[in-house]
Amino acid sequence: MFQTSFSYDALPMRVRFGSGTIASLPEEVAQLGAHRALVLCSPEQRATGEAIADALGERSAGVLAEARMHVPVEVARRARARAAELGADACVAVGGGSAIGLGKAIALEHDLPVVAVPTTYAGSEMTAVWGLTENGRKRTGKDRRVLPARVLYDPDLTLGLPVAMSVTSGFNAIAHAAEALYAPDRSPVISLMAEEGARAMAGALPAVAADGGDRAARERALYASWLCGACLGATTMSLHHKLCHALGGTLDLPHAATHTVVLPHALAHNLPAAPDAAEALSRALGSDDPARRVWDLAGTLDAPRSLRDLGMGEGDIDPICDQVVAAPYANPAPVTREGVARLLHAAWNGDPPLKAAPH
Repeated sequence: MFQTSFSYDALPMRVRFGSGTIASLPEEVAQLGAHRALVLCSPEQRATGEAIADALGERSAGVLAEARMHVPVEVARRARARAAELGADACVAVGGGSAIGLGKAIALEHDLPVVAVPTTYAGSEMTAVWGLTENGRKRTGKDRRVLPARVLYDPDLTLGLPVAMSVTSGFNAIAHAAEALYAPDRSPVISLMAEEGARAMAGALPAVAADGGDRAARERALYASWLCGACLGATTMSLHHKLCHALGGTLDLPHAATHTVVLPHALAHNLPAAPDAAEALSRALGSDDPARRVWDLAGTLDAPRSLRDLGMGEGDIDPICDQVVAAPYANPAPVTREGVARLLHAAWNGDPPLKAAPH
């Protein structure tokens, strides 16, 4: 059904996509008027971060390899202090959501431009959403100051991403597209991008899983992650993301793997209340049961399908339910304690998604 009323805000950023794009990084930093760019990455990506700093030459302020999942507030404080100490006037965030999230944390306080160089399919680079975790709770917000000014998508940098991480990162991207299709502030432009993003990622992942060095598959997956991330950046998050924020912030579960496990159950809960989204996902995934198709695909690709396997205890279900129901995100289906508990029990057990009755 065509939307007859909507609004759409285009986010102001420059995107460069293609093999070898990373070579343009010094030029992009110079165009921002920056002279001392602090390179951010996780400890595991230190070698890549140092190579990026070397490429920046005189425009590098050094490397901070301390990015962590869910951006713990103490890590953010250290990074902010280090950026100030070095006189950094920009950040180059290399990696996935952890590194880009740390860049956003610095931008939120020091108002520095962020250049994002994604090496996963997380999509954070396309959003003005920030997140910080403190005392077991993850807070999120939106602020245009944290939106990366430049994004360089270079498929070559994703060739070394382990297959298992690539697969869960891809499901994370599909989650962004799926929720954008039933977001209250969706638009026809975003719906088109979301459907194409989900289709492209679902098509690319089997090839990536079969051969992590398949350049064409890596390009397709990175293209899909761009579309899915842009959808996340332009819409309001719903129950799926609320659940993943609670599970990640409180239990420190792995981010992309948590998205992978939760997504089919969140879709089963929501799609009966969002028929247009269900139709779009059915077309994108080639199935009249998108929730089951996502669950089946995860199994085919040896991705996790149980929160128990990620380290969640059964006794954690009730506290997570309480947290989600107390402050729910906008959602097409009612967010009730009974419904959330049902969803979480199925996800914890690794059961197939439970079809919900129409709301």
